[in-house]
Amino acid sequence: MADQELHGAPRKNRNARTALTLAGVVVGMIGLSFASVPLYRLFCQVTGFGGTTQVAESAPQEVSDRVIAVRFNADVNGKLPWRFGPLQREVKVQVGENRLVFYQAQNTSEKPVTGTATFNVTPLKAGQYFSKVACFCFTEQRLEPGQEIDMPVSFFVDPAMLDDPEMGDVNTITLSYTFFRDLDDMDDPAEEERQTTENRLGNGSRSATEVN
Repeated sequence: MADQELHGAPRKNRNARTALTLAGVVVGMIGLSFASVPLYRLFCQVTGFGGTTQVAESAPQEVSDRVIAVRFNADVNGKLPWRFGPLQREVKVQVGENRLVFYQAQNTSEKPVTGTATFNVTPLKAGQYFSKVACFCFTEQRLEPGQEIDMPVSFFVDPAMLDDPEMGDVNTITLSYTFFRDLDDMDDPAEEERQTTENRLGNGSRSATEVN
């Protein structure tokens, strides 16, 4: 009996260690699942992955002679009763030059609606060099019934792109926005769930590159 107890003790210890290890793995996976979204966003912001633009407090002091054409695109998700588009379809900017442009939005419904904009630039590799000083996309936008507003975007193309050989063939950058209905603005839980799925997939948008 004593021998059995002696031999059984290491086995129990191994089982306990295995159980603790598995529990640690499960806890770690849960923690990663919660952290994955903010970590992914941080990764995109730092690297420009997927055409994610950067945020800057001010424009550079030096302006290069190299000129980049910046085009503007706009889309509206089908659940958002807005018209939305750029007031200028294209501007030419010098690398390092701070430029201010405007988009325009109008609430075509009969009740207040809040929208949230997603954004990126193409080619995707230009994301890490496209910086915004100010943008309507930084906050939610609430429009009253029939209200029409002009929304500013202040941006520049970072001179650091001049030192990147992969950016040598980039002469045009397209800045794109898609407005979605804010999730907190929805009354129907089922509709909110559908909107969440569409926001993630980026589907269900109708093109609105021009304001009529």
